[in-house]
Amino acid sequence: MGLEIKQNLRLQQQLAITPQLQQAIKLLQLNHLELLEQVQQEMLENPTLEEVPDTAVDTTSDAERALETQAAEVNRDVEDQNDGPGDDVDWNKYLDGQGSSEGPPRGASGLEELPPIETNLVGRESLAEHLEWQLQMQSCTDGERAAAMLIIRNLDDRGWLSVAVDDLVADQAVDREDLDGALDIVQHLDPLGCGARDLEECLLVQVGIIYPDDPTFVVLIRNHLGDFEKRNYAGIARALQIDLEDVIEYHRMLKVLEPWPGRDYTAAEPQYISPDVHVFKIGEEWQVLQNEDGLPKLRISKHYKQILQGKDSTRAERDYIKERLNSADFLIKSIYKRQNTIGRVMRCILKRQCDFFDHGPDQLRPMVLRDVADELGIHESTVSRVTSNKYVQCPQGIFELKFFFNNGVNAVHGEQVAAEAVKRRIKKMIAAEDPTNPLSDDAVVRVLQKENVDIARRTVAKYREAMGILPSSKRRNVC
Repeated sequence: MGLEIKQNLRLQQQLAITPQLQQAIKLLQLNHLELLEQVQQEMLENPTLEEVPDTAVDTTSDAERALETQAAEVNRDVEDQNDGPGDDVDWNKYLDGQGSSEGPPRGASGLEELPPIETNLVGRESLAEHLEWQLQMQSCTDGERAAAMLIIRNLDDRGWLSVAVDDLVADQAVDREDLDGALDIVQHLDPLGCGARDLEECLLVQVGIIYPDDPTFVVLIRNHLGDFEKRNYAGIARALQIDLEDVIEYHRMLKVLEPWPGRDYTAAEPQYISPDVHVFKIGEEWQVLQNEDGLPKLRISKHYKQILQGKDSTRAERDYIKERLNSADFLIKSIYKRQNTIGRVMRCILKRQCDFFDHGPDQLRPMVLRDVADELGIHESTVSRVTSNKYVQCPQGIFELKFFFNNGVNAVHGEQVAAEAVKRRIKKMIAAEDPTNPLSDDAVVRVLQKENVDIARRTVAKYREAMGILPSSKRRNVC
C-alpha cells in the first residue's frame, strides 16, 4: 500500500484559548490579595491604565480612626494653649535657657532621639543559630568544633541528623573521632536530643540527662516503645516484672520528653487570610458584600486616547497605543466580570446553605459544583475556579468557599446529611468521650444511627483518619 499526500476540507468546532481568555481565567482564580498585586503590576506595565481619582477605598480601621481623632483633639488643645495671652515670648532668652539646661526640654518626650522602629525588628532565631551560639561556649578541640558546625548544618526540621555519619566522614573528610565527639556535644546542647538519628536515640539522650539513675527507663525505650503506643501496659509489666502502676508512671514520664527537639524553632510563620466576601445579617435578611479594600477603580487614560486620535503620532506608536488600550479595556471588563461571578456564586451558596449561616456548621447540607453551575447557567469549571483559594467571613468564622461543597451521607429517615457535618459530629463525640473507655468505631456508628445518620464503620474510620484522630485502642488513657 503506497503512501500519498492529500488535502481535505472539513468543518469542526474548536476552542481557541487566546491570551486575553487566559488572562480572564487567571483573574478568576486569584484571591483578593493576589488580585491587588496583579492590578498593580498591570498599572505599571500598561501606561493607558489609570486610577479614577477620589475613588480609593478607605481601608482605615475603626481603631486607626479613633487614634486620628484623639491626635486631632490633642493638637487642638495644644493650639488653644499656645493662642493664649502669653503669646509674646522672648525666644532668644528661651533658646538660651534650653541650651544651658541639662536633659531634654520640659515637656519633650525624647522619642525623637530613639532609633526608628525598623532597626529594632529582628527575625526569629533559627535552630542552627541557637545551637551555634551555645557551641561558642563549649570547651572542645578545633576539629570537634568544625565537625559540630557540620552536624548543625545538616539537621532537619525535627532537629534530627538527616545525613548518615559515615557519609559525613566520607564526603567531608572529617575525622571520625572528632565527629563522634561533636555529635555528643550537639546532642547535649539545648534543646536536648538535637543531632539524634532516630526517635529512640533522641529519647535516650533526654533520659540520660533528666533521669540519669534510672536504667529501667532506658530498657523501656529500647524495647517497648511499640507497646507504649498500643497501651499494652500489662505486657510491659510482665516482660520487666514490675508493677502495672510503675509502667503507667513511666508512660507519664515518657510524655514529658520531646521527640522533635527542633519543633519550636521551625514553626511556620502564620499566614493571614484576607476574605474575598463578607456575609452578614441585617434584620432578617443575609447580605453579601465583596471585599474591595485597596482595589483601585480603573479607567482608560484620556491622554492616550487623544494621542491616538491626533495626527502627530506615527503608525507604530498608534498601533502600540491601540494594543495597550485594548488590553486595558479587557482587563477592566474582566475584573468586573470576576467580581460579578463571585457575587453570584456566593449568593447561590448563601441560598442553598441558609441553615448553616443561621445555625452553624452542624446544619451544613450536601451540595456539589453541578448544583451551583446548573442554577447560574455556568460551567462547573468556572464554579471550581471561583471557589478555589477564596474565603468568606461570616458570623461562624472564616471559611474557604470549597468548604460548602460536600457529598451527602444517607440518612435513616429523610434527606441526606453533609459529610462535613458528620465529621464534626464524630469529632464532638470523641472529644466528649471517657478517656479510660473511648468510643470504638462501631460505637460511633450506633450513636450516629440514633441521630438519623446511616453510615458504615469503614466510613467512620476513614473520616476519623482524615481528621487525624487515633483509633480507640490508642486513645485509651489510664494515666
